[in-house]
Amino acid sequence: SNAGALEHKPATSTINCTVSGVIEDSMTGILDKVHEAGLTLKAGCGIGYEYSTLRPKGAFVAGAGAYTSGPLSFMDIYDRMCFTVSSAGGRRGAQMATFDIAHPDVTDFIKAKREDGRLRQFNLSCLITQDFMEAVKADADWKFAFPVTAKEAKEDKLNLKDQSQVIWRDWPVEGKYLTEQEGPNAGKVACRVYKTLKAKRLWDIIMSSTYDYAEPGFILIDRVNEMNNNWFCENIRATNPCGEQPLPPYGACLLGSINLTKFVKQPFTNQAFFDWDEYKAVVNIFTRMLDNVVEINGLPLEKQRDEIARKRRHGMGYLGLGSSLAMMQMTYGDEASLEFTEQVTKVLAEEGWKTGIELAKEKGAAPIMEESFEVTPEMLAMRPEMIKDGIKLGSQVKGRVLLGRYSRYMQQFPKLLQDEIATHGVRFTHHSSIAPTGTISLSLANNASNGIEPSFAHHYSRNVIREGKKSKEKVDVFSFELLAYRHLVNQSAMPFSEKEDEKLPDYFIDSSSILAKAHVDIQAASQKWIDSSISKTINVPTDYDYEDFKNIYLYAYEKG
Repeated sequence: SNAGALEHKPATSTINCTVSGVIEDSMTGILDKVHEAGLTLKAGCGIGYEYSTLRPKGAFVAGAGAYTSGPLSFMDIYDRMCFTVSSAGGRRGAQMATFDIAHPDVTDFIKAKREDGRLRQFNLSCLITQDFMEAVKADADWKFAFPVTAKEAKEDKLNLKDQSQVIWRDWPVEGKYLTEQEGPNAGKVACRVYKTLKAKRLWDIIMSSTYDYAEPGFILIDRVNEMNNNWFCENIRATNPCGEQPLPPYGACLLGSINLTKFVKQPFTNQAFFDWDEYKAVVNIFTRMLDNVVEINGLPLEKQRDEIARKRRHGMGYLGLGSSLAMMQMTYGDEASLEFTEQVTKVLAEEGWKTGIELAKEKGAAPIMEESFEVTPEMLAMRPEMIKDGIKLGSQVKGRVLLGRYSRYMQQFPKLLQDEIATHGVRFTHHSSIAPTGTISLSLANNASNGIEPSFAHHYSRNVIREGKKSKEKVDVFSFELLAYRHLVNQSAMPFSEKEDEKLPDYFIDSSSILAKAHVDIQAASQKWIDSSISKTINVPTDYDYEDFKNIYLYAYEKG
């Protein structure tokens, strides 16, 4: 967005999804990132941060000779900064805060927005690990821990071999903390255990908060990193505010969405079909267009510009899936709809990567493709098949080979495509992402369904402010598929009508009438071929059973 706005607002960026650099555990580090975030928000970007890099409340700060107030108190500074930037006349700020599930202050993070007015400029999400989910299923203990320096470990006489005192973990900040140099924990950081709680108890705290307050969100961070195309050089710990873009420090990504309803021919008939040839042609052209936007990104920070120039990420997705399913007489969540969802996403991915290879040959691959990376023990542990291929510890391997042959995502594609990337590289490291698309679905697609969602409702009211007026006016809003059905089939059709000549077909369903499991199934069908992530909403009634609610999350975890 913001393309063409430079005349009226010169500091805007055409790329709106960003993640902050790592917030280091010092006053300088914290305030440096506040400054950078202010410039990023001023440019019309949303931004995500991880706050679990900050030491827990009550920990001693040697440099200050005092005890810290903890990460949440510093989040308040970012919250007020975002509010101030927005109230100064800019776009309403959007921020995402992520927090590790093993941080000692995670329960405070989960409950933070229950205080009136607190952290209202944030979405909150917990970084959920596979170890935690397995501990929940096994009803095991869960340890809350935070890194220590070598000096702290010595002064506090910590026994590094006693797991009740210290556990070894991967950590996003390198060099500052006590790090194991060899053995099974090589590269991991020593973390002091602060307290222990049953994993199921912590799980219930998260679930009850989500059930009552719709936050925090739920990011399966191990899965994110396992499937990341840049698995060999990134440790992702945060996302953009809507969650569809997991990004590394200073990462940025532009988004673009294809309106699927444009490819449905002979809608609402038994002969309805999707024009795959036209769709493929649009994906090809749109891929080239999104790649061009990287050149005019307008990002405010040099590190952001360097990051996107090096990897050239973009996120192509779609809107109108729910509307298109109805137009082809499918019911959202049924077997036919799942098959179509997977196919329409797979084609978007395949055609996009083919175009990316063509662009690499025409214009050059993303610079990271030609960089050489030294093979580390961690890389071989993550990708043991590299050893079978004769790649040894300390070897130098090109980025195009590590992405083309060893990305878990790319391994789903035909070997010919993998080999093409490994040989020639590709123009970008990431190609697909499905955004919420609320504004563009309503304003540019005549209220086609948002992103991967079904239509919210087929008839409802919105309060709008007309140009030149100050008061709000109630306006009737109709879904795209209802408008199309009235135009093509029955101009009297109306949702929930009892009159035979006004009734809609059974496949006209909306978000209020779809089972939670069907939502997850649709997302799983699509996510298989999306190399970033998907913004998804599941609507459930206010009286929805709590145990069934928890099972939605467990089902999503099992679906990957």
